[in-house]
Amino acid sequence: MAQSLEQKFVFTGRDFLDLDDYTSEELRYLLDLAIDLKKKQKAGEVYHPLKGKTLGMIFEKSSTRTRVSFEVGMYQLGGHALFLSRNDLQIGRGEPISDTAQVLARYLDGIMIRTFAHTTLTDLAKYANIPVINALTDWSHPCQAMADYQTVLEEKGRLEGLKIAFVGDGNNMAHSLMMGAAKFGMTCAIASPEGYWPADEMTKKSQEVASQTGGHILVTADPKEAIADADIVYTDVWASMGMEEEQKIREKAFAAYQVNEELVRYAKPDYMFLHCLPAHRGEEVSAGVIDGRNSRIFDEAENRLHAQKAIMAAIM
Repeated sequence: MAQSLEQKFVFTGRDFLDLDDYTSEELRYLLDLAIDLKKKQKAGEVYHPLKGKTLGMIFEKSSTRTRVSFEVGMYQLGGHALFLSRNDLQIGRGEPISDTAQVLARYLDGIMIRTFAHTTLTDLAKYANIPVINALTDWSHPCQAMADYQTVLEEKGRLEGLKIAFVGDGNNMAHSLMMGAAKFGMTCAIASPEGYWPADEMTKKSQEVASQTGGHILVTADPKEAIADADIVYTDVWASMGMEEEQKIREKAFAAYQVNEELVRYAKPDYMFLHCLPAHRGEEVSAGVIDGRNSRIFDEAENRLHAQKAIMAAIM
């Protein structure tokens, strides 16, 4: 499957910075490839398309799932992953990202970066002549969104026409879920307090894409409106990494936005609950919901491995 479809799309050498850089058909191919690679791994089938290749993993933000999934993923694809923290690199001491990018491109076959400023990612991609993967910036989290939609596709059997409701901060996760829903012809409803809505630029861009795919994008301050008849219910922490000093302010602002048993009654009975993790039980989500029968958070976490393997196999 992968080989025949690879001839239809050109992935090799491309960056994976944001979902809007790829067509709906390309993204769906990557989801199908992720599911195929997952089946291979579960069956114990050896598949080494990246044998002899090395991925550099730059971490300016710490992570559990990102580091382990990319490192294991490269190993399973036959390659090698090299962990590089900010303290390991000269960019931590003021070296221009352009110099770092051009040097690393002489050693590596691909770079994954988890950072704060989105411009750090785009500058790295500009100066590195090898594929660069966005493993999270303050603007977007496309690899997580791909794992999320893989999880939905596996359980629901389709994406088009489904509704995903995101309740919480209109952050990087909301941005990528919104664009992904638009690409896949889904309805995406974001419920956030005013002042915490997704960026207008991303909302408008997602709405433009949705108008071409049959999807629909809604941003509201009413969590009940967002979650009504939802097939997927999603939330994230109220204070993302780097915003810890705002924790108390955000707890007050988001007090009415907890995803709990009362709120999910407005969703469809067979809704899926997703969370990108780590989660704070009793804050953005109740224990009863995140640990309940509708929760798929660990299937979702596992799919970070498979979705990212598909991305790496395609572009590297």
